[in-house]
Amino acid sequence: MSDNKTQTQPIPGLPHVKSPGAPQVKTRILNAESVAEIQKKMARYPVRKSAVLPALTVAYRQVGYLNDEIYAELAAITEIPKLQLAEAATFYTMFPKKPRGKHLIMVCDNISCALCGADNLLRYLEQKLEIKVGETTKDNLFTLQIAECLAGCSAAPMMQVNHEYHENLTREKVDALIDGWRKEG
Repeated sequence: MSDNKTQTQPIPGLPHVKSPGAPQVKTRILNAESVAEIQKKMARYPVRKSAVLPALTVAYRQVGYLNDEIYAELAAITEIPKLQLAEAATFYTMFPKKPRGKHLIMVCDNISCALCGADNLLRYLEQKLEIKVGETTKDNLFTLQIAECLAGCSAAPMMQVNHEYHENLTREKVDALIDGWRKEG
């Protein structure tokens, strides 16, 4: 016979969500606030797997990237298989898989941007930042990536830096942006 104090009682109608007094999952990477937020988000969904993207988002916002250790912690919290979490994360480019710089520069190289000089823009950024695509500057300020399409075709060439679009780019505009971000630190 088991002790009632250690048993987890499901919340009525939401059997996948632990009751408020349930033992907490021990984590090494995710903090208590993130765990609580994930559990709160899970309560919104009648099907556990529906919480995959919200759980990944919470972890990403805390850590800044996702990897196998984080998937394992999320699996323990959500009781969703680690593989399913990893599969979802690898599908979305918004979840980087390794640490990156403070400013994620994503240069669009779809046809409109390519025809308007995206290749030249990319080479210029590599030269200016002294890194190649996929790398991060030594000061951890910039990571450079290519994006398939950023949906700014009418203002090509363009790039997205973190969550902001920068359009109709020239070397002068890029210099001003990079210099401004370097001053901010």
